[in-house]
Amino acid sequence: MVTKDPRCLNHMFAAEIFMHRFLLSSAVRTLKPKEADWFYIPVYTTCDLTPAGLPLPFKSPRVMRSSIQYISNKWPFWNRTDGADHFFVVPHDFGACFHYQEEKAIERGILPLLRRATLVQTFGQENHVCLKEGSIIIPPFAPPQKMQAHLIPRDTPRSIFVYFRGLFYDTGNDPEGGYYARGARASLWENFKNNPLFDISTDHPATYYEDMQRAVFCLCPLGWAPWSPRLVEAVVFGCIPVIIADDIVLPFADAIPWEEIGVFVEEKDVPKLDTILTSMPIEDILRKQRLLANPSMKQAMLFPQPAQPRDAFHQILNGLARKLPHPEGVYLPPSEKHLNWTAGPVGDLKPW
Repeated sequence: MVTKDPRCLNHMFAAEIFMHRFLLSSAVRTLKPKEADWFYIPVYTTCDLTPAGLPLPFKSPRVMRSSIQYISNKWPFWNRTDGADHFFVVPHDFGACFHYQEEKAIERGILPLLRRATLVQTFGQENHVCLKEGSIIIPPFAPPQKMQAHLIPRDTPRSIFVYFRGLFYDTGNDPEGGYYARGARASLWENFKNNPLFDISTDHPATYYEDMQRAVFCLCPLGWAPWSPRLVEAVVFGCIPVIIADDIVLPFADAIPWEEIGVFVEEKDVPKLDTILTSMPIEDILRKQRLLANPSMKQAMLFPQPAQPRDAFHQILNGLARKLPHPEGVYLPPSEKHLNWTAGPVGDLKPW
């Protein structure tokens, strides 16, 4: 699939592919199934791309379902647990709900065959049908080498107060702007497009990475989903992330003190954003910047090639290790099954 369309190595959903490559040469890998704590299933559902290079999630349920059917027919390990000791990386907008629009993702719910498996996903929002208990939240993929190539001297003054580049309205899918980003991005534009403290635009300049390193605050508003690569970029470039996504669950909360390094603004408070940020004591800003300068903070957000200690790959391993030993009830009697293979929309049941 990668040979057919290598663009799927470069987009923000590429974590699944790089996790596979990491595990192929990792010391934690075993070729003896009886020694394994976990089974990883690489499916590459994000390699089905539009002409513009964006993943199409609509075929993903069929691809995923056919993959599970294949491994359950070929080997005994899935059937022992109905997938409870298997994990998948599902880096779509709404994880294993496989849709980019929240309303439709909620309507679909998590693919029924994944109900017992552990999901490693970028999507995280409290009390949401697309985040099941026990999932591991990860950052989206951002190209480490590309960001490294755009580093500027660390003592460069941060002369931009607030920085953002991206869409405010998705005119193709939501012309009125009330549904996309739950209206938060539209509110950003309407309230601050003429504010000299806010460097915000839909333009994406060649100096984007350099500009983030010259900014004090980098806005990380929700889009179709709560998460975006801006979160990774802000941490890597030492720009205080301003997180505008109610009830978001952030990656690797045990390794990254989000409350200490970021600023959380409720979506309804976007019109007050200038007051919130200008009233922050300088001591608090400097403390957050010092924490962001810690290399381990940046490392945890990246999927480097080759892997490095404490990077996102190892944070995922830590998350899997914390779920061990598997609880009683994981291994099923031969006649007992928990999964309904015919559940879900009729279109998902067609073989891939």
